[in-house]
Amino acid sequence: MKMIVGLGNPGEKYKLCRHNVGFMLVDALAKSLGLEWESNSKLKSEICKKDDLVLIKPQEFMNNSGVPVSLVANFYKIDTKDITVIHDDVDLPFAEIKKQIGSGAAGHHGVESIITSLGTKDFWRVRVGIGRPTSFQPVDEFVLSDFTGEELERVRGMEIIGK
Repeated sequence: MKMIVGLGNPGEKYKLCRHNVGFMLVDALAKSLGLEWESNSKLKSEICKKDDLVLIKPQEFMNNSGVPVSLVANFYKIDTKDITVIHDDVDLPFAEIKKQIGSGAAGHHGVESIITSLGTKDFWRVRVGIGRPTSFQPVDEFVLSDFTGEELERVRGMEIIGK
């Protein structure tokens, strides 16, 4: 079984923010597969499943994403090498995608939480570039700011499968 995790923060307030690009892309994947999200409070996630694929959106805040990821992985007995985590990355130019396995968190607190909860960094990461602030805006404020309309259109058109 394989699991794809989209990282983000739950709630309407964060729906269109840069930090939620993982949620946005896993939502698009679920839609393309004709899947509907179901809330699972026991696993602290929104989940959809098809055959040997589980998609999840952890329903804890970003810095605690590891708990739901670990709960779902344990419940479905998913090997860490079969987990892919999609998340924002300020160190990549906007809309650039990089896929890698076994790398460190590089300061991303959601990824740090997953590494801690799983006890390993041997899972796939799909890093999605959100760019960097162009002014003196602190990075933590930038990642929680909404995409512009033009940026949002580009994000919605991104392909993550096959990357």
